[in-house]
Amino acid sequence: MTAHGTPRNHDHAHRWPEISFQDRMDTVRFDVHERAHIVVDGSKCEGCSTQHCVVACPANLFVPTSDGGIVFNYEQCFECGTCYLVCNVEGAITWTYPDGGHGVVFRRT
Repeated sequence: MTAHGTPRNHDHAHRWPEISFQDRMDTVRFDVHERAHIVVDGSKCEGCSTQHCVVACPANLFVPTSDGGIVFNYEQCFECGTCYLVCNVEGAITWTYPDGGHGVVFRRT
């Protein structure tokens, strides 16, 4: 017991269940809007030597092309904004929140 009379619980009974990343991602729903909330100007990406967006995107949505550009698919985006924050080419990524009622919806398992 603690000094306040509450039981001390070291077994962490209220932890999240241990499930795989893919099973956890299966709990995510994407209600995609026809207007992209992220627009990537591939012409500005050509010649980018760092391509931080490719490495930083947790959903792996940025794919480098053989000509030095980037292909991007916004439909599975987590809306975290990481790509926008790490991009060092001004105007290459335009990021806004999706229209209300659209985008990623997380739920607890």
